[in-house]
Amino acid sequence: MAGRPYILSETTWREVADTDYSVAVLPWGATEAHNYHLPYNTDVVQCDHIAAESARQAWDRGAKVIVLPTVPFGVNTGQVDIKLDINMNPSTQMAVLEDVVEGLQHQGIEKLVIMNGHGANDFRQMVRELWPRAGMFLCTLDWYKWIDASIFDEPGDHAGEMETSLMQYLAPDLVKPLDEAGDGAEKKFRIAALAEGRAWTQRDWTQATADTGVGDPAPSTKEKGKLCFDHVSAEIADFFVELAAADVDDLYE
Repeated sequence: MAGRPYILSETTWREVADTDYSVAVLPWGATEAHNYHLPYNTDVVQCDHIAAESARQAWDRGAKVIVLPTVPFGVNTGQVDIKLDINMNPSTQMAVLEDVVEGLQHQGIEKLVIMNGHGANDFRQMVRELWPRAGMFLCTLDWYKWIDASIFDEPGDHAGEMETSLMQYLAPDLVKPLDEAGDGAEKKFRIAALAEGRAWTQRDWTQATADTGVGDPAPSTKEKGKLCFDHVSAEIADFFVELAAADVDDLYE
C-alpha cells in the first residue's frame, strides 16, 4: 500500500526528489505520565494525528506540505521525579531545532512550522534566536490553542477532558476505563501572584498533583474528541494552505 505523500516517514526518495515542498511541519510532543488512564505517548499521538490530518487537507487543496517525524521528548523539568518522564532541556531542543533548520534550509525548504503539542515546550524564543541566521521562514503554533473550548465542560490542562476525549477518538485501545482515572485535582500555589499567574515558576508536579493529571477526565467522550480533532485539523489546514501560498518577503499589508 502506498504511503501518504505528505508524511515524510511514509515517502520514498523518488517521490521526495520529484516534489517541490512549500512547507515543512515539525511536530513536537513529549513522553510523560498522563494520569492513570492515558499513555505516556499521549502528546506524540495527538501531534501525529493532527499534523497528518491538517497536512492531508492542505495537500488535497494543492499545498505541498511535508510532515517530519514527531520529536517525542519535551521539557519536563517539573516532572523529573515522576518515573520515566523524559526531560529534554530547552537548550537541547534548541540544538536539535538548529540542526533541523540548517538541513532544511540547505535543501531549499523555505518555510518551517514547529507544531507543538506539549505545554512546557516554548519555541518562540528559539524562533527569535534563529531568525537572523536561519535563511528560511520559521513559525510555531501550539495546536491546543486552536481548540473550540465550547465543545468541553472544562478542557483541563493535562490528561483532562480535552486530551482524554481526543485519545478516546484517536487511540481508544490505549485509553484505560475512566473509572481507573484519578480526578485530576490540582493543588494551587499558596502565594497569590503565582496562583493568579502574575508571577510564574515551574510547577513541581509531585507536589501539585496526586495522579499527574490536571483536569477532570470524567466528562470525556469519543464524540467530543472527534469534534475537537475535526475543528483543530481544519483550522490548521487553512493556515498551511495560506502559508504555502504566501510570499515570505511580502507578509504585511
